[in-house]
Amino acid sequence: MRDGYMLDDPAFIDWKAGKKIDPHARWPQWFEWVERVRSRGVEVRRARIISEPVSEYVRFEHEITTDLNVAAGEQVRWLPRRQATDLALPGNDFWMFDGKIVQLNHFAGSGESIGHETVTDPRVIALCGSAFEAVWERAVPHEEYQLA
Repeated sequence: MRDGYMLDDPAFIDWKAGKKIDPHARWPQWFEWVERVRSRGVEVRRARIISEPVSEYVRFEHEITTDLNVAAGEQVRWLPRRQATDLALPGNDFWMFDGKIVQLNHFAGSGESIGHETVTDPRVIALCGSAFEAVWERAVPHEEYQLA
């Protein structure tokens, strides 16, 4: 839900310098993880809520998504923040696993990761699950989303 993460990430720095990013070489563990999960019949879906016009970091994310996330087997959608005004969203980015566990991702104001928190509280799971589905329903598939 942020417009910038880990701005000192070497991949982002390389991208800003005009270097070609090879996701298979840079993130092989991600490809392996998604393949393992999908081999169990699990869908891996990622929804990104973004401000428009997009930040430089979101432009970077969008550019690498086809060769990283989609190539690994994820489904990715983008939702402009203005279209999320009436949605109840949790205060943190999160991953949900099997509808039973939520991993909250905590970030500093600068976008640096400051930790994760695993939550099994049914209220948090319900909020995150309903928020994700509402965002997913409105969001534009990666293949169709044009950067603003």
